[in-house]
Amino acid sequence: MVKEVISTENAPGAIGPYSQAIKKGKFIFVSGQLPVNPQTGEISEDIKEQTIQSLNNVKKVVEAAGASLEDVVKTTVFLTDLSNFSDVNEIYGRYFTENFPARSCVEVSRLPKDVGVEIEVIAILE
Repeated sequence: MVKEVISTENAPGAIGPYSQAIKKGKFIFVSGQLPVNPQTGEISEDIKEQTIQSLNNVKKVVEAAGASLEDVVKTTVFLTDLSNFSDVNEIYGRYFTENFPARSCVEVSRLPKDVGVEIEVIAILE
């Protein structure tokens, strides 16, 4: 089984030596997606808008691998301020509405580009 690199211009490109996602068999491992608008490079200051952008980026990478958000089985949410959890959770609940994936949410001291949120996922194709 060959490892396939997944890449799309509909999400921000990697800013280091890693891939947007890797597909191996039925598994899709999506790297952490920052809230960077892939067309403009802009980053909102608002945590809700950052969460929307991060999840839109996740969605585009998952779709580039031939899957959808319904195929996501695990997410990890990184926040620089856990007091933003309820705002992030509100937006997250718009993207994952039933048969929720397993999730971890952790506070970190800092994220690339000094954003407030980064989201990574694992999906499995049926």
